[in-house]
Amino acid sequence: MTQALSVEGLSYSYPSGAQALRAVSFSIAPGERVALLGANGAGKSTLLWSLVGILPATGRVTVDGVILGKQTLVEVRRRLALAFAEPDDQLFMPTVLRDVTFGPRAAGDPAEIAEKRAREAAQRVSLAAELLDREPHELSSGEKRRAALAAVLVSRPDVLALDEPTNSLDAPGREALAETLTGLKCAQLVASHDLDFVGEVCTRGLVMVEGRLVEDSELSALLSDRSKLVEYGLAPRKGFRP
Repeated sequence: MTQALSVEGLSYSYPSGAQALRAVSFSIAPGERVALLGANGAGKSTLLWSLVGILPATGRVTVDGVILGKQTLVEVRRRLALAFAEPDDQLFMPTVLRDVTFGPRAAGDPAEIAEKRAREAAQRVSLAAELLDREPHELSSGEKRRAALAAVLVSRPDVLALDEPTNSLDAPGREALAETLTGLKCAQLVASHDLDFVGEVCTRGLVMVEGRLVEDSELSALLSDRSKLVEYGLAPRKGFRP
């Protein structure tokens, strides 16, 4: 069976010489929801950006059988959609509707089809229809988060990668997002510090430490092992006072 996502020996160093990814390898099956965990600076965002060619990492990334390269970049980005940690980095058009229809229009879909799919994607993430005609800067932080998610879901990707998706979401928004993600059929890679959230959404956990993949296990078992969470910088030490 073709894996939805296969990563082999992915490595990347920043211009400063700091090595952010160190021979990272893993695969995700179709429909599988995987949490990507790690302390700040572990390399989670760098990994996600490398999956869609934003950063030129070495190694091999294969999305639904298509190997990432200069000639396949557009196709890979159609099959693997990345929602950034900051929605403002993703929303750049004059209206929210233009942002959400950008992907389908770029792929050649007629305007009416693109708009229909955009409105369906907005409804799926509980983004009110009247917000689609607003400028992105008029939205609240939570509304921007929903708009950014709609903008990646509209392309119906085979793999959805999310960077800190619960940032700026209140409790109802977080609950709605969890319901949305668990209702999707595509494979998902969710980078988050929100352990409760990924515990609701994902079944498997990958842990990164200093650019290395150090853990690949059943998520429920990992989240119940406090000593490991502390070791990986995912939980405060006993007696910690914020």
